[in-house]
Amino acid sequence: MAALAEEQTEVAVKLEPEGPPTVLPPQAGDGAGEGGGGTPNNGPSGGGGSVAAASSAGGDGGNPKPAVAVPAAAPAPAAAASEAGAPHDRQTLLAVLQFLRQSNLREAEEALRREARLLEEEAAAGSGAPAEPDGAEAASVLLSRVSASASGPVVPEAPGTGAPGAVAVSGSASGSSASGKVGSVAVEDQPDVSAVLSAYNQQGDPTMYEEYYSGLKHFIECSLDCHRAELSQLFYPLFVHMYLELVYNQHENEAKSFFEKFHGDQECYYQDDLRVLSSLTKKEHMKGNETMLDFRTSKFVLRISRDSYQLLKRHLQEKQNNQIWNIVQEHLYIDIFDGMPRSKQQIDAMVGSLAGEAKREANKSKVFFGLLKEPEIEVPLDDEDEEGENEEGKPKKKKPKKDSIGSKSKKQDPNAPPQNRIPLPELKDSDKLDKIMNMKETTKRVRLGPDCLPSICFYTFLNAYQGLTAVDVTDDSSLIAGGFADSTVRVWSVTPKKLRSVKQAADLSLIDKESDDVLERIMDEKTASELKILYGHSGPVYGASFSPDRLWATDHYQPLRIFAGHLADVNCTRFHPNSNYVATGSADRTVRLWDVLNGNCVRIFTGHKGPIHSLTFSPNGRFLATGATDGRVLLWDIGHGLMVGELKGHTDTVCSLRFSRDGEILASGSMDNTVRLWDAVKAFEDLETDDFTTATGHINLPENSQELLLGTYMTKSTPVVHLHFTRRNLVLAAGAYSPQ
Repeated sequence: MAALAEEQTEVAVKLEPEGPPTVLPPQAGDGAGEGGGGTPNNGPSGGGGSVAAASSAGGDGGNPKPAVAVPAAAPAPAAAASEAGAPHDRQTLLAVLQFLRQSNLREAEEALRREARLLEEEAAAGSGAPAEPDGAEAASVLLSRVSASASGPVVPEAPGTGAPGAVAVSGSASGSSASGKVGSVAVEDQPDVSAVLSAYNQQGDPTMYEEYYSGLKHFIECSLDCHRAELSQLFYPLFVHMYLELVYNQHENEAKSFFEKFHGDQECYYQDDLRVLSSLTKKEHMKGNETMLDFRTSKFVLRISRDSYQLLKRHLQEKQNNQIWNIVQEHLYIDIFDGMPRSKQQIDAMVGSLAGEAKREANKSKVFFGLLKEPEIEVPLDDEDEEGENEEGKPKKKKPKKDSIGSKSKKQDPNAPPQNRIPLPELKDSDKLDKIMNMKETTKRVRLGPDCLPSICFYTFLNAYQGLTAVDVTDDSSLIAGGFADSTVRVWSVTPKKLRSVKQAADLSLIDKESDDVLERIMDEKTASELKILYGHSGPVYGASFSPDRLWATDHYQPLRIFAGHLADVNCTRFHPNSNYVATGSADRTVRLWDVLNGNCVRIFTGHKGPIHSLTFSPNGRFLATGATDGRVLLWDIGHGLMVGELKGHTDTVCSLRFSRDGEILASGSMDNTVRLWDAVKAFEDLETDDFTTATGHINLPENSQELLLGTYMTKSTPVVHLHFTRRNLVLAAGAYSPQ
């Protein structure tokens, strides 16, 4: 058979029930093929070309040339079904031919026509071999066994329905290819539930599923140690999709037996997902289930070395295990890299999310993690400076000294984004005053380190009755706010200065607006108190945040950017210090970094084994620390997109993380009633960020993170839900007292 076009081309052809096919815009693929890092497009029988075959309208017997591996236990379709399916298969073939003609892919079109004509001639001759399927059946098998090369999920059309579907055609082949598949069926990012479920049309004997899985498990467990760790990543996604296929095809007893036999073999960090999966015992349960849709619509990503992948491929070829191979093709994305296989420790550090590891391509975008150049602001002399000048007769000028890794620099950072990359407003007079106060405080900042740990001031919320849901502290550490389950937000002053309301309109008209202390005169002293309660929410307040010093685009009432990509709830967000990026932590156990300018996801970090609940950037913008329900604190290099550290010690959810103002100390607060201080300087020194590490993920984390632990501070019975470093590097912590 002649090979198809040399270049890889992807397009979508929408099949309507009646009328000519309509060509949709091309869709970006996942990058099929070993070299590109995608799931290879060739099955166990070998070959990578793309061909299609269709029988004559009558559907009476034929001998297709391409070798098609049909599961041994698959029952032959009835003649009536073949006759009913033949016109639809022919319509699909015509649509593919029309696309090839419009795309000037003459060689591919001629090869496809030769195969189709050969089927028709053999069908007309009626000389089909008894052991071979008829032309309609062969065409049906060819068109149904498709590989997912498009970015959307694979959704074959349900049998017996006339609903239109979208067919994506991938024309990619080599000269040595002898057989292959047509292309892939794709849907949009938000698929219809019934269309998603139809992908689980069974192609194998349900009684053989346990044998298929056991055979692969035995092969992997008996392989060499260097390959076993990588290939073991297949267990969980294969288990999930094989179970869902059994449930969808209403083999409830087989599904129950399959689950009970193999669910205990899965990694402990998937136990929460398996509990949800165990509740899906009937086909009706799958419709509208978010967890099922997450499994189905997002390909599970596995990062495997080329040697390990070739070992798996040879095994499936020898065993002719088409059932497992179909799942690998349709539901998994195998990201293949050249080099040594990763160790068990390296793999365990990176896996655990709902959709597997992040693709290497996801972390190759350039990120401007540097800090913006600060505007020049003159700092007036303090009273102390003036006194010194009068006493000694010589002027004293105090210039605030800024730490090299502390806050924003006055020199242009080579890794910083262009100053006008995103529109930032000019500083108002109030903003300038606040920055002047900030710089004055900086001169009195305590330089922290292993030999100079910060003091910690803890604010305990009493009588909260487990209703405290959010806490925040202003940047100048003057106010603390708490969000509660009773829909209120309560704000306290933590300085002698009390909170006051503005006077009534009648009283304001009597004030001299030209006076220097007009801002003081407009406040009503009669309303002064240490606490103000804000009403307005109709449900629990899960987030509270004081406004930053530079707000922008607040005149819009609609979202400026919608960051879509997480597969579950987003639990925490944090702006990058240069305001060009936003980090989000989700219950899908991934951390994503989004570009504010265009809304693109530029980093995906995987490694946590539970939902992420805390995020914080280092003051210099280069590193990110994340905490989750697994009690681990992970450290990330944003520029290279790599995990560079793992801090172990907490025994419960890490709810809060903060770097000190100079970046020397990382503080973590947890539901285990402790605050822990870590040596950030030592954690980030001597990082291995060479090209090989970046390309393959061969990270080498310190074996003992206790060497980085500087101190542990326990509360009596108060979980730590918020941490804050003042401008002088005093730690403020907060939480609600929880009686045992």
